Amino acid sequence: MRPFAITMGDAAGIGPEIIAKAFRDAPELARGCFVAGDVQAIRRGAGAVRHPGQAALPVAVIESPGEAWGMPPRCVPVLEVGKLARLPDWGRVSPGAGAAAADCVVWAARAALRGDIAGVVTAPLHKEALAAAAVNFPGHTELLQAQAAAWLGQPLDQVPVRMMLASDELRTVLVSIHVSMREAIEAVTFDNVLQTLRITHDSLSRLLGRAPHIGVAGLNPHAGEAGLFGREEIEVIAPAVAAAQAQGIAASGPFAPDTVFMRARARSDGAGEFDVVVAMYHDQGLIPVKYLGLGQGVNVTLGLPFVRTSPDHGTAFDLAGSGRANASSLVEAIRVAKSLAGVATAAP
Repeated sequence: MRPFAITMGDAAGIGPEIIAKAFRDAPELARGCFVAGDVQAIRRGAGAVRHPGQAALPVAVIESPGEAWGMPPRCVPVLEVGKLARLPDWGRVSPGAGAAAADCVVWAARAALRGDIAGVVTAPLHKEALAAAAVNFPGHTELLQAQAAAWLGQPLDQVPVRMMLASDELRTVLVSIHVSMREAIEAVTFDNVLQTLRITHDSLSRLLGRAPHIGVAGLNPHAGEAGLFGREEIEVIAPAVAAAQAQGIAASGPFAPDTVFMRARARSDGAGEFDVVVAMYHDQGLIPVKYLGLGQGVNVTLGLPFVRTSPDHGTAFDLAGSGRANASSLVEAIRVAKSLAGVATAAP
């Protein structure tokens, strides 16, 4: 059985703390996982979450991923990659922390592409720290896509990926990710929408064991109101949905974006009308999932040739070092990664 890598994220943020909490509070789930990161940063994070009167969680240096399986419960194995010249201050943007965080992601992606590990779970990056470190990618998704394309020897546009945020109540997949609002509108093209529908159909079919029912959000208020508030729905989105339907994809829409997420939401009395909603841009799709419960959602990158998940939150610089950060989304991200890789998990 191959192990799972958890990248440490930005060492100035809550990543090391929530990683320590995941190993402490969900030891069975964390079995077979290791941290790709700086051992001193992880030890500092373990110290930050130490219960009063108790010793800090043990942190062990390993030399190869496979050693993770031999670690005792509630011990954090660390494979040192992305080593820091010095520990950054809690809650401050640091070029060194940004560079180290990116190095960890690159190492983990390449290890997954080689088949050395079963999947990657990423702790949060800080986009300003990435930029300060001259890392030419705005986030995990784009960085992982570039690594996959380089490994496969293909142009970037031949390895399309999409971001899905999923919780027990709602799943959304985005047509565009980390771009400005103006660029997001320009990204609503026939090809991009149809490609998103194909990736969503293929990925969710594997995840659910059946073809998903996909609801498609419009771009404009009231999905354009028959062209009164914009024509993207008529000229772009509806034709892409029709083309997807012709390919056997169970997509419908575009629907008014202020109601389609409610229609898709699963409740205690039954499933929603759709298994997933394809949203036209970042905030349109992520706000409803995060509103329903920040901490329960998991970010999954669809279209990569390996499993990658992450928590649904950022570095939380305002909480860093306090020990108060909630690890539930990271724990869920580990569970989803193992599920996608076909590894049975037990409840923590």
